[in-house]
Amino acid sequence: MGFLTNVVLPALEAVDQMGLVAIGAGLCACTGTFSAVGEALICSHAIDGIARNPEMYGKLRSTMILAVALDESTGIYALIVAILIIFALPSMF
Repeated sequence: MGFLTNVVLPALEAVDQMGLVAIGAGLCACTGTFSAVGEALICSHAIDGIARNPEMYGKLRSTMILAVALDESTGIYALIVAILIIFALPSMF
């Protein structure tokens, strides 16, 4: 508890509010980046499955599209949260 009360809390009191807003928005942007990596993995594994078993093309494609849509929604949510952090949060303080 000593490190938290002696080092972290005084450092946070000295930090500008907009700096914390920028850090929060940056973390949301990283979430969008990880979503893109997840989409690439989904597509690459679906292509691998189609290459191994071409008869399953239709089922694998529809499953891939559903998975990519669900993964893309996390990136969109992260973008919305980042925009809210940038524009709505500073006006609250």
